[in-house]
Order: sequence, then C-alpha cells, then structure tokens
Amino acid sequence: MSEHQGGSATSVRFVTIDEEQAGQRIDNFLRTQLKGVPKSMIYRIVRKGEVRANKKRIKPEYKLAEGDLIRIPPVRVADRVAPPAVSDGLQSHLEAAILYEDDDLMVINKPSGLAVHGGSGISLGLIEALRQMRPQAKFLELVHRLDRDTSGCIMVAKKRSALILMHQALQGSRITKIYNALVGGHWSSGSRRVEAPLRKNELKSGERVVKVQADGKAALTEFKVLNRFGRRATLVEARPITGRTHQIRVHAQFEGHPIVGDDKYGVEEINQQMRELGLKRLFLHAAELRFPLPSGGRHIVKAPLDTVLTTGLEKLSKQVQQGGSNKASE
Repeated sequence: MSEHQGGSATSVRFVTIDEEQAGQRIDNFLRTQLKGVPKSMIYRIVRKGEVRANKKRIKPEYKLAEGDLIRIPPVRVADRVAPPAVSDGLQSHLEAAILYEDDDLMVINKPSGLAVHGGSGISLGLIEALRQMRPQAKFLELVHRLDRDTSGCIMVAKKRSALILMHQALQGSRITKIYNALVGGHWSSGSRRVEAPLRKNELKSGERVVKVQADGKAALTEFKVLNRFGRRATLVEARPITGRTHQIRVHAQFEGHPIVGDDKYGVEEINQQMRELGLKRLFLHAAELRFPLPSGGRHIVKAPLDTVLTTGLEKLSKQVQQGGSNKASE
C-alpha cells in the first residue's frame, strides 16, 4: 500500500491497493482505514461519491482490484483515547506464547482473561497488543475468536490472502478445533454428539445469552471423556463442528454438565467448590488446531494447559482419591 498524501482525518488521502488488499469490498476496506467511523457514515460518503476508485464513483459492494487508486475523503471522528501501551510483562508472555509462525500465519496460546480485541470497555485486546509489538507488520487480523476467559490456540493472519484462505477453510470444515473442558458431575458415556440449535438472546441489561431453542441455528459438538474425577467432575474433549457463539459452553450445560468456572452458564455451587482448589477461571482451553497451510500441506499446533489448570486438576484428583469413593480414572 502506498499513500500519496498525509494520513490525517482532516485531509484527502489517496491509497493505492496492493495485492493483499485486493478482493475485499470497499466498505470493509474503509472500516479498517477509518477506524471509529460509524458504518452509516461510511455508506453515506460512498453514496455521495466522496470515495472514488480511479477517479470514478463506486457502490459500497465494489470489490477492490490490485492497483486501484482510492480517494478517501476527510472524515471528522471524535477524539479517541489511544490504547494503553503493552506492558513488558504482557509482551514477554505473548512472545513466549507463540506456538507457530510463518510468513502467513501465527498461532498463539492466548491467556485466559485477555480479550481477543478491544471494545465494550476493553481498551487493549490481543490483536491490539500484537500490532503494538509488531509495528512493522502491515497486516495482522484475527482468523477466528475465543471468549475472553477461554485460553488456548488462536490464529492470526499476517496477510490478507492468508485470512481469506483460512476463512474458506473454516467454512469448508478443513480446520479442526479441539478443546479441553472440565465439566461438573459424572459424564456417563465415553463419547457423545450433541446436536442442539442455538439462538442468541439479549437481556434488558444488554448482556448476550445463548440458549438451546428450536428456532435457533444448527449446532453440533462432539464430546469425548478424557478423565473422570469420581462423580464430582469430568475432563472432556470437545470438538465444535459448527462455530456458534458460546457453543461448547451451552451444549455442555444442555447435557447437564456445565463447565467449571462458567459464570454465565455454570452452577455457582460447583464453581465455589472448584475455586477452593484454585480453579478460579473458566476451564475451557483450545488445546489443538489442525489446519491447512497457505504454502501447502497441513499443520497441527497444540497448546498445553496453564499451571492454574494443571495444578487444580492435581488437587482435585488427590481430593477424590482421599475421599475413597471413586478413583479419578473411574
């Protein structure tokens, strides 16, 4: 990408589209160029002809081609507070958490408690932190998302072409996501397919809650028992075949075995018992990603459980064994 004029919001900019930016719609391109500008304003400046491609008026669905010269008009945006600087501690943690990296992709073992992106009161998320850490990177975008309290494998594209290929792979079910979750109670069957439609509901408070509803979107999760801790808890592997919001959490709850530490879909009594063992967070971890490489072939990345989770499991196992009723591997 090259710019022929200054990049401030008070002057016209001309941007030449490079190979990585080609293929996307102009409205999506402008949303990244004019961060913080409402979508309604972006559509308005396009419809009014203030945005032009090669000196011609275009429609919001116009697809960019390599070499296009795009005119971006000055747009007044309310002053936004710059995101806080990435602390040395977080930077060191994220550098050590990179599980895989090549010219196209990066896979990171995201810590629990770190949102994947800023917004809704969160000033600094994973992607903003990475952009600060890699100021020379022209392009860094999330391929998929993880809930703030979920840890584990998350993929970041370093090229637009890689992002497009990975999104196609997700839609074509060529990316396998494997999670580990500790659920309450004794999960009886060794493996189970949970097929239950999910619908997002918004409460009066604005909080988003997902429920199993007949008129929801189709959702399928495959569960497999990894270890049982008496009748108190079960460590399971979860493979979401579809990718709905909160899918694993809601399907586990639907089966009568909510995930430990889940403050939205869990059971407070179970959560309190587990907090006493040091398990004070959502026990949902993206343990493995299997994906095609843009450069060819396939790759498998595994993320180990953090010490909070492994220590909690050890304490739970000892407690069950001392109880004498059931062995952890029952």
